[in-house]
Amino acid sequence: MGKKRHPNATRLMISADGGGSNGYRVRLWKVELQKLANELKLPVTVCHLPPGTSKWNKIEHRLFSFITINWRGKPLRSYRTIVQLIAATTTDAGLQVRAELDENKYPKGIKVSDAELAAIRIQRHDFHGDWNYTIAPTVKRSISTRRNEALIS
Repeated sequence: MGKKRHPNATRLMISADGGGSNGYRVRLWKVELQKLANELKLPVTVCHLPPGTSKWNKIEHRLFSFITINWRGKPLRSYRTIVQLIAATTTDAGLQVRAELDENKYPKGIKVSDAELAAIRIQRHDFHGDWNYTIAPTVKRSISTRRNEALIS
């Protein structure tokens, strides 16, 4: 969806809560962000909200109250029902929501080694580098057979 709306993007920024599975201390989160940066071939900047301040998130303020209004009185009996109610949410100002149910199975308890963590191309920002950082895509180097030059691909 993002590629269609922003085909000339040169970077991606993610605003994330400070805790949970995308918390600023979670090793697997950073490993998966490295994979995303590599796949997109874009640097990924993450700005975590400080712990306990997720209500500062502008998306929550703009969106969640409308989702709550849309849900009013409807029994939430399945994930599919919940996702359909979220996707049907709109506002008079033109806000439309896109939501999909992800039915993939994800393994639990994955451990990230110190070596895997060290391989992440992370650059911490000057202001609260633990909460604000950029992960650059991995640059693969190969040796050219001509003149033995290092090529970056």
